[in-house]
Amino acid sequence: MKRRHMLTLLAAGTAVALTGCATAEGEAVEAGVGGEIPAPPPAPTPVRPLLPPPPGGPKTIIPAKTITALPGPGQSMALTVDDGASPEVVGAYVQWAKDTGARFTFFVTGYYEAWSIHRDAMRPLVESGQIQLANHSWDHPDLTKISASAVASQLERTKTFLHNNFGVDGTPFFRPPFGNHNATVDRVAADLGYTVPTMWYGSLSDSGLITEDYLIQCAHQYFAAQTIIIGHANFPPVTRCYGQLVDIIRERNLSLVTLNDVLQVQL
Repeated sequence: MKRRHMLTLLAAGTAVALTGCATAEGEAVEAGVGGEIPAPPPAPTPVRPLLPPPPGGPKTIIPAKTITALPGPGQSMALTVDDGASPEVVGAYVQWAKDTGARFTFFVTGYYEAWSIHRDAMRPLVESGQIQLANHSWDHPDLTKISASAVASQLERTKTFLHNNFGVDGTPFFRPPFGNHNATVDRVAADLGYTVPTMWYGSLSDSGLITEDYLIQCAHQYFAAQTIIIGHANFPPVTRCYGQLVDIIRERNLSLVTLNDVLQVQL
């Protein structure tokens, strides 16, 4: 009887051991009479090092004309982000700013819903100056291939969108889609307050879908002092590269800045 009783207890214990675990899908199951296996504690959020703040001192005064770099000496780099076709990528850039103190200038294509989706998260960063917004047209046409009135409409629609949603209008910086502009485009833009067509020195090459390795290769090639870099909020590979981009910025002793942080345009 004792041996039979012992076997019965061993069998019961084995059953409890087998059922007192979570299933592969994470489903909670009983661990003994009326009990459950407690959920594991959440993994700690990785601590990301803060990037250095923008440099102090007076801003560089520039004339109202096309720029491709940040003039003067220094260790600043302006990472400018175009388009906004992907809400996921726009949201990831916003989170990157929150996590690391990174500063960006977004050239907004107002047609894309990502800017409205992330308006509430972005607005405090815009108000503090950590994120700057500028104009990249309404729906990304080649401005040199449409009429002057159509150019005005493209810029005015995004100007109104920025004002209504973020309390800024993006002046005086605008980036013509594809970098294409001419005297007519510049004149129409200037009449709306966009006196500085903003080009770039180097690119992350991510307006289309590329690999993460190639994006990091571009960053190694172009991240440098006093440069304007162009990226795009269109495809997800960049969202998996932020740690590596931060490493390059820190290794090169660069300070991410918005255009407004370091430039003042002559009236």
